[in-house]
Amino acid sequence: MLKKSFYIETYGCTSNKADSMIITTILKNSKYIQTEIEEAEFIIINTCAVKEQTENKIKNRLRELFELCEEDSGRYLIIAGCLPHIAPKYIKVIKDIIPTFSAIIGLNFIHKIPEIFNKIKEGGKNLIFKSTEKIDKSEFLIQHAPGKITGFIPISEGCLGMCSYCCVKNARGKLNCYNPESIIKNVKFQLSQGIKQIYLTSQDCSIYQYDEINLCHLIQEITKLDYHFYLRIGMINPSFLINNLDQLINIFKLKKVYQFLHIPIQSGSNKILEKMQRPYLISDIIEPIEFLRSEFPLLSISTDIICGFPGETEYDFYRTINLIKWLKPEILNISKFTGRPGTKAKKMKQLDSRLIKERSIRLSRVFRNTLLTLNKKWIGWEGQVLVLHKGSIENQAFGRNFAYKNIFINDYKEEYGTFIRVKINKIEGFNLYGKKK
Repeated sequence: MLKKSFYIETYGCTSNKADSMIITTILKNSKYIQTEIEEAEFIIINTCAVKEQTENKIKNRLRELFELCEEDSGRYLIIAGCLPHIAPKYIKVIKDIIPTFSAIIGLNFIHKIPEIFNKIKEGGKNLIFKSTEKIDKSEFLIQHAPGKITGFIPISEGCLGMCSYCCVKNARGKLNCYNPESIIKNVKFQLSQGIKQIYLTSQDCSIYQYDEINLCHLIQEITKLDYHFYLRIGMINPSFLINNLDQLINIFKLKKVYQFLHIPIQSGSNKILEKMQRPYLISDIIEPIEFLRSEFPLLSISTDIICGFPGETEYDFYRTINLIKWLKPEILNISKFTGRPGTKAKKMKQLDSRLIKERSIRLSRVFRNTLLTLNKKWIGWEGQVLVLHKGSIENQAFGRNFAYKNIFINDYKEEYGTFIRVKINKIEGFNLYGKKK
């Protein structure tokens, strides 16, 4: 074990990944060494709570790590992220799994981690650090290891929604938008290190507003930076399509922005959307999406669907199937509903888990069928691709083009993090295959 060393394990969304990068940068600036878990003095688990399945996975992992730290009293276990904060009882839930943890860190306390480590070294145990004061996480300039290609920039935390199924709001709280000057400074700092794609992260990017600066203004300023890079916008609430379509159009016209829209619709049934407390109707978003696709024919769309929400009938589920057949998203994230602590949906009458599983399988099959013809339009396409990492076979690379498409480049033996010209000659599901031109 190395003294003044740490290991960090991250679960969940890109906001969590950004938090972990901030923690890592702060610790390295404080002369701590990042290492593998076997050698680490401090073990940090950055948790997620959005799904029951993820929660159970993390709980099992915490039990494993508790045993590891019990065997070696010189190791310290720190729990960060959402899980301890999704409901009042959840700190006790963590204590029951790990009776002698070193510290639980609140989401707005991550910048104090060197001080927390000092308190632990002084003999502190079962320490709990929470803060009601919001911090601007974009102020912490993220330092990357050499060769890193993807950077993450938090633009806000929290949301304005009241979704009946979501426990993350209990942890992340009300909306806090970050200073655009800090965001742009952080983007520039990361690009100067050789980063080639930037992910803007938030629980809902569409509600960004700082004084008179909205999301479109922010992105326009970022794309003016004199670097060659792609910018990916995070999750966009469907309501944004209805009320701010002009912003999206102007954003997707910018050359450095991926033409990629992650819009979590969650259900094709208006009745279920109302029970979810999602403030839109399916009919309201059809015209904006059709208009976007007419303006940007190669736009990639990703959506999220919850199968088996309380009260979902076969007819409601049929509406969701029809939605996916019409939408034909490039990416579909299917969640089998489980009631999360501290939410209204958990108190509703639940559907049988077997029915929920059966519906998720059916929806997945419908989605796969839409992919059979979806990507035929890409055969013969030729253009710029950012090469990101190794592919699945020897001498193959993986990259993305302006529409955030999965592209595998065969017979590639050059560097990653470069922009090359590729011609697509084969499709397979949502993957495209091509060769360097």
